[in-house]
Amino acid sequence: MAVSKPINQNPEQIARDQIDKRLLAAGWQVQDKASLNPNAALGVAVREYPTDNGPADYVLFVDGRAVGVVEAKPDSWGERLTTVEEQSSGYAGAKLKWVANAEPLPFVYESTAVIIRFTDGRDPAPRSREVFTFHRPETLKAWANARLSLRAGLQNLPVLNTESLRDCQITAITKLEASLKQGKPRALVQMATGSGKTFTAIGLVPV
Repeated sequence: MAVSKPINQNPEQIARDQIDKRLLAAGWQVQDKASLNPNAALGVAVREYPTDNGPADYVLFVDGRAVGVVEAKPDSWGERLTTVEEQSSGYAGAKLKWVANAEPLPFVYESTAVIIRFTDGRDPAPRSREVFTFHRPETLKAWANARLSLRAGLQNLPVLNTESLRDCQITAITKLEASLKQGKPRALVQMATGSGKTFTAIGLVPV
């Protein structure tokens, strides 16, 4: 259960009230540091968590392990949210009080009441992207336990088996893989009718 709080009035605190609600909706238990129990649920978000770089607005725990931070800002920061990434990364790389974290926390969020940006610090070239809402604890647990992040995995795609593929299909697949390796999340494959688009799409899925 979330800890009850008095109604806040200041813009940043109003944003935090909404962030609390969004974390709860995503399956996180929200706690004050005074009632810290990172093992109370699969996912626990602790407000104002002490670090050697100052208090982080939220530290996220999954299965009792610290995995991320959330930097909260009022709505007026919406279009400037990327400018606080250095601040949130500083908290992710700081030493936490009460728990041992030998490495920087991999998952970093910046959030207003409306906008959320997310960075996976394990990516080859970490950069933030806007997300619809906070990821669920189950998702961060799976990512934290994975050997590679999604973008890191794109740098290690299996060798394409070209057996039974047409030249145009091989070209489409290899060029798309090259684009993904460059960190370009969007691409368009344009092929003529009857050239084998469906089989090409299947060939893009690594086994």
